[in-house]
Amino acid sequence: MEGELEKMSEEKPFRVELSLEKGFRFRAEFGLEGVPSLYLDEPEPLGEGSGPNASMLLAAAVGNCLSASLLYCLRRSRVEVSKLEAAVEGIIARNERGRWRVKELNVELSPMTEGVHLKEMERCIGIFEDFCIVTESVRNGIPVKVKIKYR
Repeated sequence: MEGELEKMSEEKPFRVELSLEKGFRFRAEFGLEGVPSLYLDEPEPLGEGSGPNASMLLAAAVGNCLSASLLYCLRRSRVEVSKLEAAVEGIIARNERGRWRVKELNVELSPMTEGVHLKEMERCIGIFEDFCIVTESVRNGIPVKVKIKYR
């Protein structure tokens, strides 16, 4: 029991830094050596659409996390995955206050495996989502604390 409590209290902080370039275009830095900046922008008419916006990044994060979780489970089950594709379709709608929100994300995963592995595939399909950090965090609602530092 003590080991489980230690695991529950374990935290792994991470940091992403964003800076305004121009208009609504931001540069995101991940602090990872050899990883280039990622540019984000709002679609027209607000921005120029020169990069993905936050909703698209959220969809990419959910799709990536689910793909990685499924791949991990299949590989642990000794299933050779030759290809794995994901498509994420998001729907944005106005809430009761008239504000735009991500209403839902629909994810389609398409793994291609070598040979027939129905038992392993069914097992992984039953458990992999529970191990996806991003998807389960989004589903359960992530507390976001905001602090403004202005000069």
